[in-house]
Amino acid sequence: MKLGLFLMPSHPPERSPFEAQQWDLHCLKLADKYALAEAWIGEHFTAPWEPVPSPDILIAQALLQTKNIKLGTGAHLLPFHHPVELACRVAYLDHLAQGRYMFGIGSGGLQSDHELFGVDMENGEHRERTRESLDIILNLWEHVNGPFKYKGKFWDVNIPDPKDYEYAGLRTHITPYQKPHPPIMLPGVVSRDSVIWAARQRIPYIMLATQLEPTRQSFEVYKETAREEGYEAGSQNFGYLWKVHVDETEELAEEVARKFVQGPSNPFNAGNEGTANPALNKLPGMTSRKRVLPTMKVATANRGGQLSRSFEDQVDDHTIIFGTPKTVIPKIRHVLEYLRPGSVFFWDGDGAMTHDDQMRSLRLMGEEVLPAVREIADELELPSSFEVDPKTGKKFEETEAETPDEIAATPGD
Repeated sequence: MKLGLFLMPSHPPERSPFEAQQWDLHCLKLADKYALAEAWIGEHFTAPWEPVPSPDILIAQALLQTKNIKLGTGAHLLPFHHPVELACRVAYLDHLAQGRYMFGIGSGGLQSDHELFGVDMENGEHRERTRESLDIILNLWEHVNGPFKYKGKFWDVNIPDPKDYEYAGLRTHITPYQKPHPPIMLPGVVSRDSVIWAARQRIPYIMLATQLEPTRQSFEVYKETAREEGYEAGSQNFGYLWKVHVDETEELAEEVARKFVQGPSNPFNAGNEGTANPALNKLPGMTSRKRVLPTMKVATANRGGQLSRSFEDQVDDHTIIFGTPKTVIPKIRHVLEYLRPGSVFFWDGDGAMTHDDQMRSLRLMGEEVLPAVREIADELELPSSFEVDPKTGKKFEETEAETPDEIAATPGD
């Protein structure tokens, strides 16, 4: 199993981009210090409380300040990028990362983002664009030497014959450092079509902060599709993100954990009881989706739906976990036994939490919780997608690396 951190990143709109960046870099450096295997950084364009439109820039900075942790986009929203431009950026960043980069992809969940880019979310155009974009990106890397033409529904691409520009020494040239490409992950919440597509592509799926039983049922959708495709999906095909806060006493842990659902920093939360902002109940992207997963009811409840769940309800079903290291460890074990994910990501530092709240939790997590969780994962035999290939189900060749959590990447040409 690989243990990681997920940063939306969440910041109040009044915090400047520079201050937010320094906060996030501090988190990533501490995560690296305590040997978390990976960290993911989200991408949004119209959410003032999740204000990072270019996670790859933050990743590039973090690479210079960390040593071992793998860093990924969580996720690049493919409908909003030209696939040729993104393929070049991803390949270039992969070289800078020297095997520490992960390529998270997504379709986007905010209607306002889609309207900004002129993408029709209502008829599924965003998912069509995502699939076409990834197909183009993978083909560009495979056929970098050209000639190659791709005529799609949304984009046309032409890699010219290098002989045509031989006189000027011009040609497409950049491919990823990791071969054939960096690990690809798909995070999501409610789209059944996306889970089925991920299973058909054998791309690991990360469920984001959803209730346990609906999450387990959603993983079953992936497993059933995998069987139809002729393979058995295992822990290496699944990741799970949920809210975990560790503190010095039970009383302080509960006080801070309640901040997950408090504060004005995120307008999805209104007031101090985790109730939803009524103005967001009718967002088209929230209310009109078809073919949704069992997680839909909970996802809309946590993200502006009509069935907002209280802090107590989220604690009861382990959507939020808090406590001292001693009391948090068995709760994490319960989640691992129930869902059996190969990768887990801890979401801390949201809502009205302060920087000190988050740093205190990360320190206790790294010093006392993570060593115990690694032992539990070994006992439960939960391989990650870095240990077992999600496409083949076979173990990657063991190589020497700087930490036990690292699998060395194969250098590019």
